[in-house]
Amino acid sequence: MAAGTDYPSPLSMLDGSYRKENVTVTKEEKSLTFESLKQPNMGKPPRHLSAMRYCVSSAQLAPTTEVESDVGIVSSKSSSDSNSAFVPVFRSGSCSEIGPKPYMEDEHICIDNIFKHLGATANFPSPGAFYGVFDGHGGTDAASFIRENILRFIVEDSHFPFCAKKAIKSAFLNADHAFADTGSLDSSSGTTALTALISGRTMLIANAGDCRAVLGRRGRAVELSKDHKPNCASERVRIEKLGGVVYDGYLNGQLSVARALGDWHMKGSKGSSCPLSAEPELEETTLSEEDEFLILGCDGLWDVMSSQCAVTIARKELMLHNDPERCSRELVREALKRNTCDNLTVVVVCFSPDPPPLLEIPKLKFKRSISAEGLNLLQEVLDSKS
Repeated sequence: MAAGTDYPSPLSMLDGSYRKENVTVTKEEKSLTFESLKQPNMGKPPRHLSAMRYCVSSAQLAPTTEVESDVGIVSSKSSSDSNSAFVPVFRSGSCSEIGPKPYMEDEHICIDNIFKHLGATANFPSPGAFYGVFDGHGGTDAASFIRENILRFIVEDSHFPFCAKKAIKSAFLNADHAFADTGSLDSSSGTTALTALISGRTMLIANAGDCRAVLGRRGRAVELSKDHKPNCASERVRIEKLGGVVYDGYLNGQLSVARALGDWHMKGSKGSSCPLSAEPELEETTLSEEDEFLILGCDGLWDVMSSQCAVTIARKELMLHNDPERCSRELVREALKRNTCDNLTVVVVCFSPDPPPLLEIPKLKFKRSISAEGLNLLQEVLDSKS
């Protein structure tokens, strides 16, 4: 989409307000109401762009389904009902936008069928998939190199596939070292790296930097990665123990992330401990029927949008058209409307050929007039009081 292209008006879906109704509620009804609102934690509140690139998987999409515009909140079905028989089907779409920056430094990768991608001789169980978002800085060399090589380093590691966690950690470090040895590329450029490796129902999220992975679980946002900012308490302790400093939110006064690949002008010799780490943190999740989609996004998205807000938007979009590529474009468009100051890259991965179902809530004696995001925030308050 060319620079200056007008976007169509987005759906009105972010209103978290509510209006009062003239109703009389008994003590028993109040008890039922607040019990029905209690669910697990929905995610965190917000933490404080022009050519468009996007791609969509080759997997066939389910037909567009007419659904009600009100998404609902509370799922009435337990994830344990049919977990043993659940087999995920991978569909993905992505969108990238340069935003207000002069250069586009983001890269991403979407592989819905890793077995087919690697070839029949590949040592990888099927079905499987691989996705990644790489937010470059100081040039595009590091992001491009890691995007092109990280999967190869994972599957060729001696620990793979029997000890995938060790293989992924080794792959990040080996890819970082290999980038420094290229000679033809600018080793002072750097990139964050966020990947999702899925084998059957097992999903491994690996993150080094401030991109974020968020799972949409029946309308709830489940964060699967931690933003590696220098001001983060655990990262600051690690940095200072290794002789680094955090100045005005920047590592050694230079870099706004605490972990990254590349940036060899800030690192010592290979294998030495350094305040700027390329080692990823990993999170393993077993997918169930309640896990509807995954959002991988660079910090250009999360700078202006909470995890729960992104899940609310994505779920409503998927209910309308069941297209992960259109869904990723809507998230980018919304971030642009909110005046993000960075490049934008969003990958949306669906785990079913069908759109998310309409969620049911218990029938109460008064009319509900609160948005999904508003109810999720109310639930957080209730949970904090319990």
